[in-house]
Amino acid sequence: MIQHRFNASYIIAISFISALGGYLFGFDFAVISGALPFLRTTFSLTPAWEGILTGSLALGCIVGCLIAGSLADRYGRRPGLMTAAIIFALSSIGMALSDSLKIFMTMRFAAGIGVGMASMLSPMYIAEISPAAVRGRNVAINQLTIVIGILITNLVNYLLADNGANAWRWMFGLGVVPSLFFLIGVIWLPESPRWLMQANQHVKARHILAKIGNADYAEHTVTDIKRSLQGASTVSLAGLWSPAVRRFLIPGIILAVFQQFCGMNVVFNYTSTIFESVGANLNQQLFETVSIGVVNLVFTVLAMWQVDKMGRKPLMLAGAAGLSVLHIVLALLLQNQAAAGIVSVFVLIAISLYATSLAPVTWVLIAEIFPNHIRARATTVAVVSLWAAYFVLVSTFPTLVSKLGAYVPFYIYAGICLLGFLFIRFRITETKGKTLEEISSYH
Repeated sequence: MIQHRFNASYIIAISFISALGGYLFGFDFAVISGALPFLRTTFSLTPAWEGILTGSLALGCIVGCLIAGSLADRYGRRPGLMTAAIIFALSSIGMALSDSLKIFMTMRFAAGIGVGMASMLSPMYIAEISPAAVRGRNVAINQLTIVIGILITNLVNYLLADNGANAWRWMFGLGVVPSLFFLIGVIWLPESPRWLMQANQHVKARHILAKIGNADYAEHTVTDIKRSLQGASTVSLAGLWSPAVRRFLIPGIILAVFQQFCGMNVVFNYTSTIFESVGANLNQQLFETVSIGVVNLVFTVLAMWQVDKMGRKPLMLAGAAGLSVLHIVLALLLQNQAAAGIVSVFVLIAISLYATSLAPVTWVLIAEIFPNHIRARATTVAVVSLWAAYFVLVSTFPTLVSKLGAYVPFYIYAGICLLGFLFIRFRITETKGKTLEEISSYH
């Protein structure tokens, strides 16, 4: 077997820069949790409008994914990442300056476009530039930047909370800072060699691959990519449903939807609502968001270390099974009005399990299971499905809580996790250590 040498520092550097798109995701994902207590007062939100406002980000993300897929196929991965950064910077300023609910939701929708573009393009780009042996870890860097974004945003929210009724404006406005850093970094990134090969720019692709690894690696990878593209033509969105392509697409969609319907993102977005239901005050609610962010970060780092050692499937199975049990425990605790401290312990255990399994590994699988010639469009459909599921999840939670109580949704999520476990057990194939071309040949 040929042993290739790699430029590890270069690979990690371009992976981290691309993954800053994940930071934008984490920022907008978390900022709403700290801002909601202020927004409820500022805009007189009902539970239904609270859910719609929170979910409006997801609707923008769906649009962003559709835009990103077209841009990525036509112009390359870099232009899409740059566009995402610009949109996010402008929308952050727009949210901070909003003087009506209509303007705020429009700006949050626009922010979602930027987040959606980055959420699709960042992991796909990282998968396409990473050697097989470290691809899982590198794609998981995207999840790492997401959780760093969540943690830092939660800390900033906690520090800003005492600055009066307009503290939420600073919470959202500070989003312009990471988006500008991301934009500057993307300018330095090379284009994806796999996209360059599809665009018949073989010399450029070989040059970038030679910077990633040695000459043997570059030549071997170019040969593999050429072979995977032989006889393959660009597939339209409608063409993704043909039998030959559907066998790749359907597992990707189900994994994406399951990552949301497992229910953990209501914990991130509605921390204050959940802990308010057991009597926690505002200060304790915001403190819990910080605790969640810290645990999320620590266990995401653990997942990065394990995803290329243990493999994708064992981590996903452990996550699905464990969360099914933990959701039942949380439902019982909330139903019986347990002390906030006890609820916090089990919330943090659930977060740790999610952070080592479904949260990062789903993105890894979505980024690697599709063949080269359909990757951009198939990833678009999978990530659109993820954001649609996220919208349903977060927009329905406040209404479910107001009508049924905070504990009922967790029984539902427990059942979904059990179904997810069965699907992963019988329908998902291990991809650890395989090149993208090898995966598409047997998946």
